[in-house]
Amino acid sequence: MARKRISKVQPVTTPEVKALLESLGEENLDQFQRRSLDYAAKFSKLDSESARKLLAELKEEANLEEEEAVQIVSCMPNSIAELRVFLSGGRRIIETSRLESILSLLDKYRKEE
Repeated sequence: MARKRISKVQPVTTPEVKALLESLGEENLDQFQRRSLDYAAKFSKLDSESARKLLAELKEEANLEEEEAVQIVSCMPNSIAELRVFLSGGRRIIETSRLESILSLLDKYRKEE
């Protein structure tokens, strides 16, 4: 049996997972992939295109690391307290004004849906 090698690791948002799995066709998915698709369908809060746009804006405008931005897009927190959960890993203090600007970006995408 040939070994598969990982050539690139890239975090993806829940809406992107949903789109990727749907593109394979449900009849071609194994049990784990079907469960993942079911989860992604239930918990995606944006479509994959909007998720990619928001991800790019969070990385550029809010100066977030890709992993942080992916988690935020996947969960779409509604408050500063919820948002702090995703940004407290480095034990750094983040100004409330910066958190408010991130929330306003999220709100902009919530209204488009």
